[in-house]
Amino acid sequence: MAAINWLAVIAASLVGFAIGFVWYGPLFGKFWMASVGMTEEDAQKGNMAKVFGFTFLFQFIMAYCLAMFFGGEVSAQEGAFYGFLTGFGWVAMAIGVNALYEQKSWKYIFINGGFWSVVFTLMGLIIGGWK
Repeated sequence: MAAINWLAVIAASLVGFAIGFVWYGPLFGKFWMASVGMTEEDAQKGNMAKVFGFTFLFQFIMAYCLAMFFGGEVSAQEGAFYGFLTGFGWVAMAIGVNALYEQKSWKYIFINGGFWSVVFTLMGLIIGGWK
């Protein structure tokens, strides 16, 4: 088992919240809501404690797994590159495949796939760079 920098994993877990606030807010919020058929009222009905709690848990698992793949052997630059490959090559493409079968729009694919590509790039940068 690789030596894990737990502070880096926690920081990497939190990066999705910061990016998501901007990405699904002022940057692409209206486009995303339209692509999933959600209104502002629908969004406000959600159990935010549940959403944020599970979001942190899931992002923690993702950051931990990324750190395990790195094995403590990558730089910040390599971490960002491998994080991008993970976000774009695996996560965004998986979202794309599902979205095609679900008959979602390309806008949906680009918004969600782009988000995870950015988040994993930053996760990799943090995990690779925090020694």
